[in-house]
Amino acid sequence: MAAAQTNSSLADDIRALREHYDAVVLPMWLDRGFNDMLGLPFESLDGAGGQPLAPVRYRAMACARQLYVFSQAPGMAAAQHADRLFESLTRVFHDTHGGWRYSVDAQARPLDDTQDLYTHAFIVLACAAYFQRSRNAQARKLMLATAHTIEARFKTADSLYHAALSADFSRPLKPPAQNPMMHLTEAYLAAAQVAEPALFAQHLRELAQGISQRFVHAPTQCVAESLQGSVDNRLEPGHQFEWLSLVQDAAQVFEGLDLAESLPRAVQWSRDHGVDGGGVKAALDESGAVVDDTRRIWAQTEYLRVLGVMGDLGALQPALAAFRARFLHPGGWYECLDAKGAVTRTDMPSTSPYHLATCLAALQNVVS
Repeated sequence: MAAAQTNSSLADDIRALREHYDAVVLPMWLDRGFNDMLGLPFESLDGAGGQPLAPVRYRAMACARQLYVFSQAPGMAAAQHADRLFESLTRVFHDTHGGWRYSVDAQARPLDDTQDLYTHAFIVLACAAYFQRSRNAQARKLMLATAHTIEARFKTADSLYHAALSADFSRPLKPPAQNPMMHLTEAYLAAAQVAEPALFAQHLRELAQGISQRFVHAPTQCVAESLQGSVDNRLEPGHQFEWLSLVQDAAQVFEGLDLAESLPRAVQWSRDHGVDGGGVKAALDESGAVVDDTRRIWAQTEYLRVLGVMGDLGALQPALAAFRARFLHPGGWYECLDAKGAVTRTDMPSTSPYHLATCLAALQNVVS
């Protein structure tokens, strides 16, 4: 396919993805995906009819992801919804220890008071995005306070971060793990756009060095899910793509660090071993053998995102066309498929629009 034709087809696919997101995905979370009485997004909608599934819990992380999404979305309705989400996030999930509870029950009563790094990272990210949209000073204040809590409570002696602590921060519950620290990287990059850029850059460089020393698997250069030496460690291609998008988008912050050098090789290995005609595989072992062949929507969006970041338009155009054909439907999206394309998860979680949002942000300037 000639370059001009590739670019024309790609532009059409990007425009169609944006239209689906704006016309189908966002409206469902403004309406039936939102529990107006509690002021919280439902955790998940039924994939067939788009109605909310009976709630068992509401998570701070899910609320924060929705706040991020609507802080980025255009229009007055989105701005007003972001206001509502921010109010609910602080009212329902901010705890007496200066942290954020993990979840509440179906009546919004405290359910799990674990101090979870993944959750705290998304609070920082969401508050940064909401402050940029609203200029609400309370959002910036909470962002900085939460980052201070992370540094004071979660950080370990070797510049990593515990994945979870007890409710009063006194006991580690989970050791450092790749995924929360990747999202902390994302959060600190966003925070640096609105406050203390030099301080956040210092935290980011220390974290990147810790990841390189303790999580990068030398033969593949991939960032493993668990500390090196852990039994049955996994390599997730989607996370290699996500890491490179973050680091390359802020190249000046990570300049000269080992992680910036290793990630392009990790992405190439992941493309060679973790992507086929059915899309991106969920997880491989350290030899490249498949340990989970599920095709999750978030991993596909991260693949599209990194292809856009790298400027690989020849690979992006067919990958985006295949993604639209496999994962989108008139009522929303398919969360998980198997290798043959059969649907293996039928609901639509409130957390997934965040991945579509970050993907679209990367694609919007790919084709002029």
